[in-house]
Amino acid sequence: MTSDQSELDRALWLSPRSAEPGAYDAELDSGWQIGGGVNGGLLLSLVGTALRARIAGGPHADPVAVSAYYLAASVPGPATLRTEVLRAGRGMTSLGCSLVQADGDGREVERIRALATYGDLGALPDVVRTTASPPDLPPVEECFATGDAPPTDFMAETGFLKRIDLRMDPSCVGWAVGKPSGRGLLQGWLRMADGREPDVLSLLLAADAFPPVAFDLGMLGWSPTLELTVHVRARPAPGWLRIKASTVNVAGGMLEEDCEVWDSAGRLVAQSRQLARLPR
Repeated sequence: MTSDQSELDRALWLSPRSAEPGAYDAELDSGWQIGGGVNGGLLLSLVGTALRARIAGGPHADPVAVSAYYLAASVPGPATLRTEVLRAGRGMTSLGCSLVQADGDGREVERIRALATYGDLGALPDVVRTTASPPDLPPVEECFATGDAPPTDFMAETGFLKRIDLRMDPSCVGWAVGKPSGRGLLQGWLRMADGREPDVLSLLLAADAFPPVAFDLGMLGWSPTLELTVHVRARPAPGWLRIKASTVNVAGGMLEEDCEVWDSAGRLVAQSRQLARLPR
């Protein structure tokens, strides 16, 4: 790790365990915390980094699909990621990963269990047929930054928002002043606060970087992720990402959240769905 690395690259730094092949030690920084734990997107990027390290030097360096179950909140401090290759094919490699931390008694607790498919996004066909379109957003300078939001206890506990540059569409920020739209829709612009350009691993973070869609339904607070799946469709072009997150069904104290990530070239580069608990 070097001092000139971006904040995200420092957060994704791993140390291989020489005595345990496929295992890596990490340090979860409190600067990526949101609500009761470390941001789920950052953790998914860390899982993605460990899986890439496991098959380093091979032909499949890009996450294509990553699905993670969040068994318990991950907290700042040491963590270990254990990876395994489930199947190494000619076109894709299937892998698994488990993130564990020690509890107060020193016992190992599994926080995340993930499965993933890796491939070479650059080798995929160029043909794109889609009915989706990028969100229609005002210019970046006309959108609201997270620093413009009124201070709340939730915002005070959110060091994660200092790591990203998030600009929300003004039509989606009524919840910040007690006037949610009720549409279950959030959209806006996203980049890393230190100017780091997007790549395939940061797309895993981008898919879970927005406030919970429950905010637009008038339900504020931490909304823990139960399961998150991200499909990476292409390597992103440099520049701002456009994000659209929405929900259509709230039931049983849970909601689904669908997310689209578009790059500066107008290409849909990632899609995700997660199941989360409603804020308590």
